[in-house]
Amino acid sequence: MQSDEKLDCVGLMCPMPIVQLSKRMKTMQQGKVLAISADDEGILMDLPAWCNRTGNQYLGNERQGKVITSFIKKTAP
Repeated sequence: MQSDEKLDCVGLMCPMPIVQLSKRMKTMQQGKVLAISADDEGILMDLPAWCNRTGNQYLGNERQGKVITSFIKKTAP
């Protein structure tokens, strides 16, 4: 999947990937896609829940070994 920006959170444990994601999304333009990479399995449940709560669109994820890359489209202001 293609993204406009990337955020590397490999090595960070919950809740830091979500904290970093929240900060980055505030700087992005609506309609842009962010790829966030993490190796904390909690991201699989945390990201869809965060998107539901904030109104952004969870597009899915890809896995390469232990690294999970999830894609989020900024749809909320």
